[in-house]
Amino acid sequence: MTWLRGFREVVRSGLTIEETRLEPLLALRTAAGVAIVVGPALWLFSPAHAASAALGAYSAGGATFQRTWRPRKVIALGAGAGLALSTFVGYLAAGRLVTFLPLLAVWAFAAGMAWAVGSTAGIVAATTVGSMLVTVTLPTSIGQALEHAGVIALGGLAQALLILLFPIRRWGAHRDALADALAAVADYARRLRQDPTAPFDPEPLMTARDAAAVTPSQARSRPPVLHGPRGLAERIRPVVTALADPEVGAPPEGPGRDRARELLNATADVLDAAARSVRRGTPVGVPPGSADVLRVDAEHEVLEGPARQAAERLVELLGEAWEIAGSGGASRKTPPPPGPSSDAPLLVRPTMFRLLPIVVRAIRRELRRDSPVFRHAVRLAAVAPLGYLIAARLPVAHGYWAPLTSVMVMRPDFHRTYARAVARFAGTLAGVALATGMVRALGPDAHVFDALAVVSAGLSYTLIRTGYAYSQCFTAAYVVFLLGMGGQGWEQTVPERVVLTLLGGALAMLAYVVFPAWETPRLRGRLADWLAADGRYAAAVLRSHAEPSPEHRADMRRALLASREAGAAWQEAYHRARQEPVRPRGLTSREAQEAQEAVKRFGRAAMLMESHVPRADSPVTPEAERYAEALEADTAQAAADIREHRNPDWGRVEDALHAWEGSAARDRSPALRRGAELQKRALEDLATAVNRTPLERDVDSAREEQRVQAAAAAEDDGSGALPRGG
Repeated sequence: MTWLRGFREVVRSGLTIEETRLEPLLALRTAAGVAIVVGPALWLFSPAHAASAALGAYSAGGATFQRTWRPRKVIALGAGAGLALSTFVGYLAAGRLVTFLPLLAVWAFAAGMAWAVGSTAGIVAATTVGSMLVTVTLPTSIGQALEHAGVIALGGLAQALLILLFPIRRWGAHRDALADALAAVADYARRLRQDPTAPFDPEPLMTARDAAAVTPSQARSRPPVLHGPRGLAERIRPVVTALADPEVGAPPEGPGRDRARELLNATADVLDAAARSVRRGTPVGVPPGSADVLRVDAEHEVLEGPARQAAERLVELLGEAWEIAGSGGASRKTPPPPGPSSDAPLLVRPTMFRLLPIVVRAIRRELRRDSPVFRHAVRLAAVAPLGYLIAARLPVAHGYWAPLTSVMVMRPDFHRTYARAVARFAGTLAGVALATGMVRALGPDAHVFDALAVVSAGLSYTLIRTGYAYSQCFTAAYVVFLLGMGGQGWEQTVPERVVLTLLGGALAMLAYVVFPAWETPRLRGRLADWLAADGRYAAAVLRSHAEPSPEHRADMRRALLASREAGAAWQEAYHRARQEPVRPRGLTSREAQEAQEAVKRFGRAAMLMESHVPRADSPVTPEAERYAEALEADTAQAAADIREHRNPDWGRVEDALHAWEGSAARDRSPALRRGAELQKRALEDLATAVNRTPLERDVDSAREEQRVQAAAAAEDDGSGALPRGG
């Protein structure tokens, strides 16, 4: 992708309205948290104290909207404490640039490294850098610095108290995550009716698993329904895949295929009902016709062999989903026992006090030159002091806006950094224009500005998930009203904010160009990690066939989770690489696409075999053990070959498959044997995808660039402007 094309995509992404469910009640409660600290601070103390209170309450409230499964009140308290600490520490060094700039650089570097823990930690840490930049201009003594830090912490405490006193849809996010997982499997079952090899995105299942991890205090109050259905969705997915697949399940045509479509449609109806029940917490009826479909008649059933086994297992699993839909999760008093492939009874999330060693280990893993998190931290540490120095030389009163903009828009990847810079500038222009018009119409009045600031905060919270530009519009208006409350004239503040926002965004963009963290060169490594993880998962499935045991089932579950994590890392890297304005290095776009499809089919074949794992008292397949060893060894070696640009070889897999072909037990498990053949075919396609010569890669790269340019030209001719919504 060229830089011109990349910037066009950045502008479109930054100004796109994201379709998401608004949460006005949450926004109203959070805006009330701003109001109950700003008003009294303005009345009892001064506009400066009111500004500090507003900073603490607004930033702590915004932190509670981040995607996290910890209690919102804990996030609000943590954000308020971090903001207060950064304010006080910043003031201690604010007297001279020689002390403040090194502190700012170290603090910004630490905030950047917080992304090693997760996006929520990184975003909240960035707000503490912003508070250090803003509030050091307010105090004039250590005592006043302590006062302002206390008022800021009070803002976070106010938000936490409101969350405690006025809970809104407790466990709502966890219910939504579980319901989304059930609905995703339901949608998958419907798509399998038309396309028996349709892909499935495991992200909803991964999100539901993340949401299922709870602290000991959360475990005591968690609704019972949030414990069991996730394992149900996990077990149903491979079964419907096996039923629909024409290679190992129902025949491609005829009565068997019609019967499979009926079962898949009934599965979707039952899972959708269970999802609605979980989301609402109330019983939901299942369509009457589904009950008749979900019966496997021993005499009249048209499905045979592995397809019939899959149908019987599916009907057994859907009985639990039917119970969930009919009860709303209220009838189950104790958590259900874990199923064959479910997790342990409780996924434990460490408390805040026990999180420190985990944070230290995560940061230590990212302390390397090629880490995107480390590079992001270095960019923050360089841009924040540089922006502060440049703005200090300008004839403006609020120079901190430039480094503040840089800190708040910078992200570890190219696309989000540039898109947020564009969105922040556009939102700032709209917001200051709106606020300026209102200031001119209403005249100077601190109490009116206080009310307008609270309203702007509420609107910003309401739109926080619709797109950064639209939330930033009201954030900019909020800042203008706060400054007006302190006696700052709009003629002074508005032009400054626009110019300094543009400067800060430009510095953030330039920093990524100077010290980038491109994903494109790392695609081969991500692909290799994914292949090796899928190989371990497939080997674990085969060992469960060779010797069914609880230990092998546990190994299979762990390998599946590791495979999903590696697949998600590949998908994220591949998505970012497609948005980067750099030439393909290591893998062309065509190679990456074909390799991705091959590894997906390899993992899908392993999932098909998982759906037929025998019970402990069932006949086993000893030949699967030799094939498992060969498969794990060859995929591990192939992963190393892919990293080093060598051609993968599947010699051990071929030998094991030939030995299996010649054994007396070749027909004992036809579904397993067919899955092994599908895996071998997928591995051969992977080797073909990554084995192109340098000349072929250059030709592919040139064709891809021509295709992108032609698509861009056609789009320009057809519209002449950005699409609606951008």
